[in-house]
Amino acid sequence: MANPTKSEQYEQLLTQVKALIDPNCSWLANYANICAAIQDNFHHWWCGFYFVNTNNQLELGPFQGPVACTLIPYNKGVCGSSWAKKETILVPDVHKFEGHIACSSESNSEIVIPIIQNNMVIGVLDIDSINFSQFDEIDQHYLESIVELLPEIIPVTS
Repeated sequence: MANPTKSEQYEQLLTQVKALIDPNCSWLANYANICAAIQDNFHHWWCGFYFVNTNNQLELGPFQGPVACTLIPYNKGVCGSSWAKKETILVPDVHKFEGHIACSSESNSEIVIPIIQNNMVIGVLDIDSINFSQFDEIDQHYLESIVELLPEIIPVTS
């Protein structure tokens, strides 16, 4: 396919992610590969996961890109807001998002998808772009579909 549409790229990615998930591997290995697959297909500025830790903060997990914030408080920044609202947040211009946590001055737009297990957010998928208005409803649809596969590969913690 010479110039696949964004939807076609995501269809290929979704097939790839399903094939990458290996029940014989740890959740860490699976999430690392999924992050790499997203990054390999779309070349975003930053792509990674944060997980709720025992101190009720989002803690950095597997990612692709430059160094990142390691801890994010509940309801702070785009990631913390997505966690608190239990919904995907699309931000066309992060500089206009009240309370944005600037882990990198290069980031200009962002999408964050919560990972929900047993009606609780256990983490988020966070993707940043150097381009403004990079993410749209197509990204949201397919990234939510990918995230729906994920809770099955991370252990439930008490």
